[in-house]
Amino acid sequence: MRRRNFLLAFGSGLAVLAVHAHAQTQRVKRVGVLSYLADHDPEAKTYSAAFIQGLNDSAWTVGTNLQVDFRWTGGDVDRARKYAAELVALKPDVIVAAGGSHLGPVQQATRDIPIVFVQVTDPVGGGFVDSLSRPGGNTTGFTVFDFDISAKLLEFLKLVAPHTARVGVFRDPANPSGTGLFGAIQAVAPQFGVEVSPLGLRDPNEIERGAASFARTPNGGLVVTPSGLAIVNRELIIKLAARHNLPAIYPFRDFATGGGLLSYGPDVTDQYRRAAGYVSRILRGEKPAELPVQRSTKFDLVVNVKAAKAIGLELPQSIILRADEVIR
Repeated sequence: MRRRNFLLAFGSGLAVLAVHAHAQTQRVKRVGVLSYLADHDPEAKTYSAAFIQGLNDSAWTVGTNLQVDFRWTGGDVDRARKYAAELVALKPDVIVAAGGSHLGPVQQATRDIPIVFVQVTDPVGGGFVDSLSRPGGNTTGFTVFDFDISAKLLEFLKLVAPHTARVGVFRDPANPSGTGLFGAIQAVAPQFGVEVSPLGLRDPNEIERGAASFARTPNGGLVVTPSGLAIVNRELIIKLAARHNLPAIYPFRDFATGGGLLSYGPDVTDQYRRAAGYVSRILRGEKPAELPVQRSTKFDLVVNVKAAKAIGLELPQSIILRADEVIR
């Protein structure tokens, strides 16, 4: 009996040692994240938390079997190039890039490390992937806007401010999607009886000058296209729209919840959760070229009644009824 107990205990000990040895030899996976946001931005915390939670849901735990390295640029393109090189030098298993202006530097820094992108408007037109169904190369991810969204942006702006005859379009000319979206808005503008003008986003001074100059002529409104620079400077843009009594439509919900008049766009937080799923699949051996680029499928209209009253607008009941969320 004693001999049998000894053999059982000895065998159990060997099993424990084997499991421990396997855990010691199993390499911790590494993921790099390059974001256009500043590290102190509340949205940075929201998006990173959603990404980490998505990884947890796929059985990846930071500090156990995973390390995640974040780099925050605050919309600075030079910093994006620098941080892209830094992340590549760390030799991660996957890099996540947010926005076209940051995806470009990552692709330039590596053609070998798998890349998952989020918040890119036109990845095919921007030359980031071969096609949505077969992205090719080392890159795949999630788009936020198609160019046909342009008509919706102008439609909602005219519904809340039917007097609008001129539209200033804030876009990032350094971002391929910014130029493309401006062109798409320009193409449908005659259907809504408006003329459009491009407005720059390079820095706060350019934003202030552009808004002030545009507001000198009456019957104006604003469209803010999606870009890292627009999001980084959202508080300033919202403040300027209110100061100059300009009705404005924004690309993401946090603009409207932050005091903007209305927004129409996808759930960005959900993109980070879904991106975590793609990262997990790549960490387990799948290739980015085999994972199709996914479009946003749900767009939310958010209207801010308080912001409308502040610039003397009475929101029509039709737009309130169509809204997915009404901020009072």
